[in-house]
Amino acid sequence: MGVPGPPPALHGGRLRVLTCLLLLTATLNAANIPVSPDCGRPQQLNRVVGGEDSLDGQWPWVVSIRKNGTHHCAGSLLTSRWVVTAAHCFKGYVNQPSLFSVLLGAWQLGNPGSRSRQVGIAWALPHPRYSWMEGARADIALVRLEHPIQYSERILPICLPDSSVRLPPNTNCWIAGWGSIHDGVPLALPQTLQKLKVPIIDSEVCSRLYWRGAGQEAITEDMLCAGYLEGERDACLGDSGGPLMCQVDGAWLLVGIISWGEGCAERNRPGVYTSLLAHRSWVQRVVQGVQLRGHSGGSGASKRS
Repeated sequence: MGVPGPPPALHGGRLRVLTCLLLLTATLNAANIPVSPDCGRPQQLNRVVGGEDSLDGQWPWVVSIRKNGTHHCAGSLLTSRWVVTAAHCFKGYVNQPSLFSVLLGAWQLGNPGSRSRQVGIAWALPHPRYSWMEGARADIALVRLEHPIQYSERILPICLPDSSVRLPPNTNCWIAGWGSIHDGVPLALPQTLQKLKVPIIDSEVCSRLYWRGAGQEAITEDMLCAGYLEGERDACLGDSGGPLMCQVDGAWLLVGIISWGEGCAERNRPGVYTSLLAHRSWVQRVVQGVQLRGHSGGSGASKRS
């Protein structure tokens, strides 16, 4: 007498289980983010004054730097271990990293979601030339996270500009942040990340606007100006340290860091940014693995809308 085989339904059940496992494995593999993904390329998911809501996952390198658990400044993720921001964000507290943390992968600060990550700060390293005075040159700091973070579709690094990048006046770039929507008016809940397109302003024009007299240059060689001379649209309190981003050959480059200005969105007082073109070599010396991108033709940033 032959040994009866298992009931047909059991074969079908095993097949269904195996099929589900294979599909699950394929889905997980497709969702995996490389240890070193391409910088500056969001994997799209389906208050800046005068800005508008960004899309979820549109700027996956923008982080919230928190002081005592509250949003304090913004920053940009360079690698799995390093964030860049404005040095003035740590004025008076540079030797107290335990007061700070970094929230990554959040779109709405009031509802950061389960896929966001909060990491402590090991230390903050201001540029050695920064003088801690308002509007000073070299307003840039590198922040070392307590441990490496895992990349995801909401947490990705941004590129730095290579030596081919040029930023002629009227080049359209973008800023993003969770700062005030008007002077003294905080971003309302759920505090959705704001974005604003800003054109680069000629450095000589900006120098004249901020002229303080002979020998008192307000706009130094490591600063960029961007925004609107008529005012109404600008970065504001709480946006400090956030990115000025330009897209070149399909990749987003961090060309500036929100640094200072007079008031928020005032006429003839555009935003002033610390230039990464000027400080790229310092960042490269400190941060291992930061990615550079530029124009494939070597002619720099093009004017994009």
